[in-house]
Amino acid sequence: MTTRHVVFVHGMFMTPLCWEHWVERFSRAGLKCIAPAWPGRDGSIEELRAAHPDARLGRLGFGDVVEHFTSRVLALKEKPALVGHSMGGLVVQILLARGLATAGVAIDSAPPVGVSSFKWSFLKSNWTMINPFRSKDAPHMMTFEQFQYAFVNTLPADEQKAAYERYVVPESRRVPRDSLGEVGQVDFTVQRPPLLLVAGAEDHIIPAALNRANYERWRKSSATTDFHEFAGRDHFLIGSKGWEEVADHSLSWLRDKGSLAAE
Repeated sequence: MTTRHVVFVHGMFMTPLCWEHWVERFSRAGLKCIAPAWPGRDGSIEELRAAHPDARLGRLGFGDVVEHFTSRVLALKEKPALVGHSMGGLVVQILLARGLATAGVAIDSAPPVGVSSFKWSFLKSNWTMINPFRSKDAPHMMTFEQFQYAFVNTLPADEQKAAYERYVVPESRRVPRDSLGEVGQVDFTVQRPPLLLVAGAEDHIIPAALNRANYERWRKSSATTDFHEFAGRDHFLIGSKGWEEVADHSLSWLRDKGSLAAE
């Protein structure tokens, strides 16, 4: 099954703006690109920051995000290919398991239930959001220092600051907590469309080892599952220097698996 549609799914603390370069690049390849916002994320970066703390954001759960993208995908005239980053990568895995796409690329993906890590960088990066002593109703605005460590730890300071100012918005604590429950589960034996898992070797918040563990769990299925690790890259490999290599690898893989219609 082939398609010309590609749906991009952003992750936590981001908006569709994080896909700005990818959408342009994939569009130039003759593809119809869609980058929907999570529920309530349609505003500008400035508007979303100014609204913090937003009670509506505090009520947003991971299930709301999954069903929002399910509806957007089902509204298309054909099944799309999916590309997701971070928590958006878990959305991609869930929609693939439901058979709603031709193929999927999950980049630095949050793990499904049953795949975890005890690496210090993973625990440190995620603790602010999953700390049970903090109210799940209180959204969190990541500080620049937290962003430096969790997302852009390999970049020069000026590039870290530029990425923070351009892309980062407040986030719901319910989203990561909900992903640890039933809504974050997948059937690792299901016969689904092809999946590529992409990792950054220096990623703190989703360590490469966690991505490999995710990959190994999917190998229980006879469906195509591939893995690629980019050396020297952190969590923001979709937007920092060298993002073109990641985008081109993803596009080439989708074409190789026959999920994209020829130009």
